[in-house]
Amino acid sequence: MSMPDVPSARSAFQSMRGRDPEQEHRGATPLELLFDLTFVVAFSLAGNQAAHLVAAGHIAEALVGFSFVVFAVCWAWINFTWFASAFDTDDWFFRAITMVQMVGVLVLALGIAPVFLSIEEGHHLDNRVLVAGYIVMRIGMVAQWLRLAIQDPEHRRTALLYAAATGVAQVGWAALAIASVPWSVLIPSFVVLYAIELGGPLFAERTGGGTPWHPHHVAERYGLLLIITLGEGILGTVTAVAALVSRVGWSVESVLVVVAGTGLTFGLWWIYFLVPAAPVLAEQRTRAWVWGYGHIALFGAVAAMGVGLHVAAYVIEGESELGVAGAVASTVVPVMVAVVLCLAIALFLLRRLEPVHGVLYGVTVAVLAVAMLLPMWGASIGWSLALAMLAPFVVVVGYELDGHRVVQREIERAEREAEAGE
Repeated sequence: MSMPDVPSARSAFQSMRGRDPEQEHRGATPLELLFDLTFVVAFSLAGNQAAHLVAAGHIAEALVGFSFVVFAVCWAWINFTWFASAFDTDDWFFRAITMVQMVGVLVLALGIAPVFLSIEEGHHLDNRVLVAGYIVMRIGMVAQWLRLAIQDPEHRRTALLYAAATGVAQVGWAALAIASVPWSVLIPSFVVLYAIELGGPLFAERTGGGTPWHPHHVAERYGLLLIITLGEGILGTVTAVAALVSRVGWSVESVLVVVAGTGLTFGLWWIYFLVPAAPVLAEQRTRAWVWGYGHIALFGAVAAMGVGLHVAAYVIEGESELGVAGAVASTVVPVMVAVVLCLAIALFLLRRLEPVHGVLYGVTVAVLAVAMLLPMWGASIGWSLALAMLAPFVVVVGYELDGHRVVQREIERAEREAEAGE
C-alpha cells in the first residue's frame, strides 16, 4: 500500500482542475480514510439487521433489505472515490463538502433499522430516513460537479452530465420515499432509478470526454473498502465465539469457530489481492466499468459473510429456528459467491486465464459445498466452518505454486495490447 497522498502545502481555496492520471506515488489521502470510517457504521448496522431477519427465518426479506442498503452505501462511496481520484483539491471547500457527505452516511445508517423493520412486517417500505441520508450524500456530489463545471472548462460538459443524472435520480428517490407507494410500483421504479444512477456516469464519461481518474489510486481505494468490509467477518467471528463461551466456556468448538472465522476472512483477503488491478487499469482504462461496478456485488457478498457468522451466534444461543445447517449455509454461501465474483472480476480484467485456474476455483467451490453438507452428517458449526475455511486456500496454494507467473504474463499481454492500440 502506498503512503497517503499528503500535499506539502495547501492554499486556502484552489481552482478545481483535472489531476494527473499518471502522477507518481498517488495514494489514499487522510480525508478519504476518515470518510471510509462512516461506512464501517453503515455496514455494521446493515449486517446486524440482516442477521436478525435470517435468524428468524425471514431469508427473502433479509436479502431484499440487505441488497437495497448495501447498494446505496457502496454506490455513494464509489461516486465519491472516482470523483476524488480525478479532481481532489483538498482545499477547505472540498473538505467541507466531504464532511456533509459523511453526515449523509450517518443519517443513512440511522435509517437502516426502519427499512428492515418495514420489510419484516410486510408493510410499505419505510426508507424515508435512509433516502434522506442518501440524498444528502448525493447533493454533496452535485455541488462538487457544479463547482468543477464552473472552474474547469475542459470537463464542464462531463460535470454537468454527472450533476444532471445525479439530480434527476434524487428527485425520483425522494418522490418514492414520500409517496409510500406499494411494492408493485416500487420495484419498476427502482429499476428505472438504478438505471439512471448506474447509466449516468457511463453516459457522461463516453459523451462528455471522460475524467482523469488515477488507476493506482482507484485500485488502492477499492482494496481499502474491501478490507473494511472484511471487518464484518472479524466482528461476526467475535460475536459467534462470545456466544459459545457464554454458554459452555472455552472448548474445542470455540477454538474452531475462532480459527475458521479468521481463516475465511483472511482467505478472501488473500484471493482478492492475488490479481493486481492497477497495472491493467492503467493500460486498459475501458475495463474499469465492469471492474468497478462488479465490486458492488463483491462488497455485498463479503459483508454477507459477516452476517452469516452473526447468524451462527444466534443459533449457538438458541435464538434461531435455522439450526446448524442454516447457520453454516448462511456463512458459506456468501463466501462461495465472493470467490466466484473474484474469479469473474479477474477474468474480465485480464480477459484470459489458464484452465488450471478454473480448476482451482472449481475445487474451492466444491469444498465449500461439502462444508454445507457436513451438518447433515452430524458435524457441528465449528467443524463445518473449519472445512469451509480451507477452501479459499486451494486457490492461494495454486497461485503461489505457479499461478503468479500466469497472472504476470497476462498483465504484460494487456500492456502490449495497449501499446499496439496507440
